[in-house]
Amino acid sequence: MQTAHEMFIHELQDMLDAERRLVEALGQQAEESTRPELKKNFENHRKQTEGQVERLEQVFESIGEEPEETECAGIRGLIEEHDKFKEEDPTPDLLDIFNVGAAKKVERYEISAYESLTELAQLMGHKQALRLLNQNLREEEQTLKRMETVGKKLKPERLGMEAEEEEVPANRRRRRAA
Repeated sequence: MQTAHEMFIHELQDMLDAERRLVEALGQQAEESTRPELKKNFENHRKQTEGQVERLEQVFESIGEEPEETECAGIRGLIEEHDKFKEEDPTPDLLDIFNVGAAKKVERYEISAYESLTELAQLMGHKQALRLLNQNLREEEQTLKRMETVGKKLKPERLGMEAEEEEVPANRRRRRAA
């Protein structure tokens, strides 16, 4: 890779793969959700992500390039993290909480990627690409805010700290006796 244009194409291809993978992952998260509000958020985000895929395809058209198949390692890793967590057989409420946290991680990743892409588009004078990428960036920022709001409302049914709470006074007693 020798030019900013080549890097721009590389990063666009990476985000196109990321958004395509996320369409599927968001559908899965919607199915996993036990809370109606959360299910609706994931379904709406999936539809929004489909629009972001279309915009990225338009960015390629606007600069006269064809996207090549690639794999976004960052998003692949976040999806793998989700899949490994599910192997732990979490309770439904913990899976909901995990999925919201995972969604926030994904949004932050996407926001960073779109910020970089918009900077490059602006530097290279790709006005239509910049407009499309800025729209995706704004949507990602709004989605992050929604997920942060939803996340604040979710509480685990069981904290699992009951045994620790009983042990704390005993630990304090031991320290005082010493």
